[in-house]
Amino acid sequence: MNFDDTPQEAAFRETARKWIEANAPKELHAELSKSSLGRIRLANHDIVDVGKAWQKKKFEGNWACLHWPREYGGRGATPIERVIWQQEEGVYGKLTQPFQIGEGMCGPTVMAFGSEDAKRRYLPKLASGEEIWCQLFSEPSAGSDVAGLRTRAEKKGDNWVVNGQKIWTSGAHYSDYGLLIARTDPNVPKHKGLTMFFLDMKSPGVEVRPIKQANGMQEFNEVYFTDVVIPDSQRLGAVGDGWSVSLTTLMNERMSIGARLATGVPEMFEFCSNLMLEDGLAIDDPAVRSKLASWAAKSSGLKYTSYRTISALSKGERPGPENSIGKLVSGMMLQDIATYAMDLQGAAGVLTGNDEETVQGQFQQMLLSSPSMRIAGGTDEILRNIIAERVLGLPGDIRVDKDVPYNKIPTKGR
Repeated sequence: MNFDDTPQEAAFRETARKWIEANAPKELHAELSKSSLGRIRLANHDIVDVGKAWQKKKFEGNWACLHWPREYGGRGATPIERVIWQQEEGVYGKLTQPFQIGEGMCGPTVMAFGSEDAKRRYLPKLASGEEIWCQLFSEPSAGSDVAGLRTRAEKKGDNWVVNGQKIWTSGAHYSDYGLLIARTDPNVPKHKGLTMFFLDMKSPGVEVRPIKQANGMQEFNEVYFTDVVIPDSQRLGAVGDGWSVSLTTLMNERMSIGARLATGVPEMFEFCSNLMLEDGLAIDDPAVRSKLASWAAKSSGLKYTSYRTISALSKGERPGPENSIGKLVSGMMLQDIATYAMDLQGAAGVLTGNDEETVQGQFQQMLLSSPSMRIAGGTDEILRNIIAERVLGLPGDIRVDKDVPYNKIPTKGR
């Protein structure tokens, strides 16, 4: 495979580079560069406000949601052009963090299963940054086992009435719309009685409660639904076919998470090049060099595995189970690198307050954030099962509840 730009790709890269140079908020470059290891926090700006401004500017310049069709707010770009744009956008891509779930997961699901009216109404406003979307999947009793969810949607006339709870919903506190999967038939096996909807997050009966995280941020939320009314026109896919619809969302989610997750490898190399241990620079220590070499090899593997996905997308294929590999490996690397950096620093790594602006504080934030990345989009165990069964063709796990009606599965508290 030739990884060099073709003449057309080189021209596209140059055009993108010139536009970013002329329009990017360069005053934020230094802060964005520092915030790559765990969280994005700007000293004098709200990330949602700044993100909306950058997304709007990209939309007006025809650089938002590049791979989407033009009629839905995109550019109709090729997958390779999308990658080139992301490479050139660099740290400024972090400004659109509030839109990553909408652009990478919710938008493609609406595009695949929504009505034409819904696509033309919601997708351009998502692409322009005017509206933000979240994903309402996980529940206290159904995390990675999405099919075990308890939130109920009951049909009443032309509407559905929803009651239940979701948890770990990123961005729900500032989102305008949400993609919701709910149980519509408890009398069939758990994978068959689900239906997908989208709803206005400001609807009566929707309550959002932020969750305080270990790293001081409040990115996740609990969301409660009490007699929330959703029109049937906001259903995505057929009644009872929500599991199939959700697979589109989940595959895009794992691709999105794995593609954008910073593993900390470049920062770790720089850190070890400057950290003085008792017997010299850390990077001169054979044990440290062995660790760095291992992570460099994994990082290279992640890059070329992502190229496989790009090649598949360029042929018009949907994201497949192979995307679980990138998400699984990058999530583990993020935690391993942060842990090792903390070990090298000893007590100096435990810093808070103003010291968080130093590299030591950044690795601490990276460590505190890393567990969530090994859960979001499916736990490590779930991803290993997917890789084993759908990529390697190994026998599946025994699932004793596979053909049992949901309301007959023994459980506490139902």
